[in-house]
Amino acid sequence: MLNANTLAIAYLISASLFILGLKGLTHPSTARRGNYLAMFGMGLAIVVTLFSPAVQNYSLIFAGLAIGAVIGIVVAMKIDMKAMPQLVAAFHSLVGLTAVLVAIGTFTEHAASGIIDGVMLVELSIGSFIGAITFTGSLIAFGKLQGLLSGNPIVFKGQHMLNLALGLVTLGLVIQFSQNSSLTTLLVITVIALALGFLLIIPIGGADMPVVVSMLNSYSGWAAAATGFTLQNNALIVTGALVGFSGAILSFIMCRAMNRSFISVILGGFGGSDDDEESAAMQAANQGVKSAAVEDLAFMIENANRLIVVPGYGMAVAQAQHALKELTDILDERGVEVKFAIHPVAGRMPGHMNVLLAESDIPYDHVVEMDEINPEFATTDVALVVGANDVTNPAAKTDKSSPIYGMPILDVEKAKYIFVIKRSMRPGYSGIENLLYFRDNCSMVFGDAKDVCE
Repeated sequence: MLNANTLAIAYLISASLFILGLKGLTHPSTARRGNYLAMFGMGLAIVVTLFSPAVQNYSLIFAGLAIGAVIGIVVAMKIDMKAMPQLVAAFHSLVGLTAVLVAIGTFTEHAASGIIDGVMLVELSIGSFIGAITFTGSLIAFGKLQGLLSGNPIVFKGQHMLNLALGLVTLGLVIQFSQNSSLTTLLVITVIALALGFLLIIPIGGADMPVVVSMLNSYSGWAAAATGFTLQNNALIVTGALVGFSGAILSFIMCRAMNRSFISVILGGFGGSDDDEESAAMQAANQGVKSAAVEDLAFMIENANRLIVVPGYGMAVAQAQHALKELTDILDERGVEVKFAIHPVAGRMPGHMNVLLAESDIPYDHVVEMDEINPEFATTDVALVVGANDVTNPAAKTDKSSPIYGMPILDVEKAKYIFVIKRSMRPGYSGIENLLYFRDNCSMVFGDAKDVCE
């Protein structure tokens, strides 16, 4: 068994490795090293915890580790990259559920022994509250990402007032719980939080899912930190705070990228529009859309000096990144400059496109973020949109009735020629038509993204 000082030092080293791991994840070239550092830090935290004097029985712990390891390995081996966002949402739900169970279990244990005070009661109620919101909110996000639930925002009159009322009731119950230490009160707080998690996420539309995933990541961090206070475990407190703050910062960055209010994201107050005015996209849908053959696309690319590829979720679904890598190599040999334009919220989670392109070994210097690449579209011969939709829609700049109005987009429309690879004319995640497709310099190449690229 390790003494308290040794445990504290080990947890400090573990926390330092987590911070170094986060630092490594800031750039693709150091991301693998960052993952290794974070994994080693977590391994260290687990091992030293097993030697803590607080551990009295190893049988259930090792059973849990074995079951979790098997599930984790199987999931990691079988998960498809396009399903990664919903996997992340599912993991967040488990963190939230854990916080709830730890809070209730700790309360029953301490209440039975009579060793409990007001501070601990507040910690338990807050931990269960945050955990329950994270649990149901993540389940709704998983359902929308997986297609089990509609990606359209679900709104009703008085929704925000209901959320506010539930929040105020919960605050009153937390105060009451700190005084009467009733299990019933704790369970009522948990049930209200479960309902709030549901109510906060259902009004958020599918196009805003990258922000939701990031936000729930932050929630799961705070749930873990609350659990750390409950268990008086410094490693959990530090780790939860790191996840909570990094998730909040990423959510803020995502909100800026989509021109959303950070406060409204936290409160679940965005994602849809109540405006019944006919949008410009619907008017444009009555006009013709040009289509092109693969041979036409190949000819234009072959004779271009500069090509900008805009990847989107459709690329992930088709697993077209490897074919794009081969295409990039061929064009590099022919002297065609190729760059990949990345919108911060392309795909269904932050960094989704960056991960896929790195997976296919596309050079990092070919991958350019939105703010840096946008000025280059005007001098680009061909823009090739591979399965991206909402992030290229000019309606975000011109149509005030559009639910994505105000969201910064990639200026694809400024390229000399635009080709969009898409299976059909179905709208994107936001559920609206893309005005880009109706521009004179844009042609649709219908088909599977991988097949077309090959």
